[in-house]
Amino acid sequence: MIQDIDPRIFNNSFADKKAASQDLFLAYDGDSVLVREEKDKLWYPSFADFEALYPHLCENASFLFSVDDINYFLVDEKGLDSLDGWIYVTTNRFRTEPKYWRSFAGAMGWQLNRWYKDHRFCSRCGNPTKHSKKERMLYCESCGLETYPKISPCVIVAVHDGDRLLMAKYAGRVYKNYALIAGFVEVGETLEDAVRREVMEEVGLKVKNIKFYKSQPWPFSDSLLAGFFAELDGDDTITLQEDELSLGVWLHRDEIPPAELHISLTSEMQEAFRLRTVKL
Repeated sequence: MIQDIDPRIFNNSFADKKAASQDLFLAYDGDSVLVREEKDKLWYPSFADFEALYPHLCENASFLFSVDDINYFLVDEKGLDSLDGWIYVTTNRFRTEPKYWRSFAGAMGWQLNRWYKDHRFCSRCGNPTKHSKKERMLYCESCGLETYPKISPCVIVAVHDGDRLLMAKYAGRVYKNYALIAGFVEVGETLEDAVRREVMEEVGLKVKNIKFYKSQPWPFSDSLLAGFFAELDGDDTITLQEDELSLGVWLHRDEIPPAELHISLTSEMQEAFRLRTVKL
């Protein structure tokens, strides 16, 4: 999955660091990220690459995290693609980069960039927020409100019945491949209750023997995914929630297509069922 970057080590411990010329930075323009143009991989800029034309970048950069001994900083500067050899590319590249450590770094930076931009002003009193120098937190000097990065819990559910797996396709989304039942956890709800509710809402089925499989940070939607396998309980007739799903179908193990991408918990769970590598 995208966060599996061994033998490299991701360290997101907060530090009030100042950027140096050899450090890398991440710069975003909406849903695009700055990379080297002629590279066939996600090649992020260093401050040294831009110090001649943008000597102030180091001063205004915010430390994000490190991968091994490489420090990554966030830069909020427009027009950096005016420098020859650098372009903004869609963040969908994070889903196709084969070197997961590059895609994970870019996606995590994008998540934090969205958080910083969404909380420039206090949600309680409307005054500007400031960056804490002690932890990754924004605070309001006026009313004292403290804001931390948002992480929303979400369940992924592989509903199985013997050698059959319930496969679905989303309605109205760019992603057209098979998926599993998924949804955000509601206030006051356990993960297991969310599993039962989402399956009933989206396909009209009851489940039992709910078993936790694995979790995954998912920076694309500010989520922490919790994967579960759940056994069909009773009638297997599918009733689609059509505003959420365009398709729901039972597929035998032998009919499940091999996963094209391996960055997500969804694809790993499908493969685990298809290849019988998970004990149910």
